[in-house]
Amino acid sequence: MKLRMLAFTGRGARLCRALATALAGTGYDCEAFAGGRAAREAGMPPLPGSLQDFAGQAFRECGGLIFVGACGIAVRAIAPHLRDKFTDPAVLVIDDRGRYVIPLLSGHVGGANELAKTVAGALGATPVITTATDVNDLFSVDAWAKREGLHLAGRQAAKEVSARLLGCKEVCLYSDFAIDGPLPGGVVLSDKGECGICLSLDENKEPFSCTLNLVPRLVTAGIGCRKGTSGRQIEEQVCAALAQSGISSHALCAAASIDCKREEPGLLDFCERYRLPLRTFTAAQLQKAPGEYTPSRFVEETVGVDNVCERAAVLAGGRLIARKRARDGVTVALAVREWRACFE
Repeated sequence: MKLRMLAFTGRGARLCRALATALAGTGYDCEAFAGGRAAREAGMPPLPGSLQDFAGQAFRECGGLIFVGACGIAVRAIAPHLRDKFTDPAVLVIDDRGRYVIPLLSGHVGGANELAKTVAGALGATPVITTATDVNDLFSVDAWAKREGLHLAGRQAAKEVSARLLGCKEVCLYSDFAIDGPLPGGVVLSDKGECGICLSLDENKEPFSCTLNLVPRLVTAGIGCRKGTSGRQIEEQVCAALAQSGISSHALCAAASIDCKREEPGLLDFCERYRLPLRTFTAAQLQKAPGEYTPSRFVEETVGVDNVCERAAVLAGGRLIARKRARDGVTVALAVREWRACFE
């Protein structure tokens, strides 16, 4: 996670600098700044531009923003940039003595609560958690979805699920996947009911009157294409293959192809727009993929292996769930990796 940090006093700046060093050592990408005299005292980079511009850039580019100072300053800085809990970054405030760490914004989806605990651990401070499900020791569906890397479809339904748990009302759970361990308190397995959570690759399933769809990112699209095929053409065919299989585009976790396509502009454009890693394999590697595949003599004569999309999907993603679909110079196959839901 990329973090931007800002302190306002000399003491706060020294704390900020030490914290940035500690967090960087655990894998965070940290940029730390201080205002005016505090920057000179601590030997830190000064605040670049205005406070509001600093906060705005952090909202656009970072996963977290940490202020070492007063909550009021932080609130005024971030206020013009607030959108919603599903897109805003985590925002923390730390007092300049390092006693308390307050997740001010995006406690669950943005990960501020977990970040606050990490920061508090590094400082020997107390994390001040205020989200209702946490202080009442209840299941937080949006925090769990973030931890598991699930796409959350239905913001109002997420609020309804949390409200029911807080009101000691039952929440149903439908799952296309096996479940390891116990269910959270207040959650019961069912395929019908008033309100519930649906775990499926299909975000259009509605087993409940109010359904919160959670989509695991498990599907790899194996792709073959003619040279010069545009990203839009590839997108159309991948989305068509997904729709044909009843799978949400939010279930995609990767794309895969043969190594001679690793620099194909259209394929790279598609992957960039969907934020997917592209895994490529040599013809020899593809040839060794276990299983039976749809052969093509033309493809074999061209690239040295009888099938690209199915073999690449399996090597990168697991079990083949949709065989080759060929349209408009693009071939697409889909594979899914195994996943089990665990709430512990």
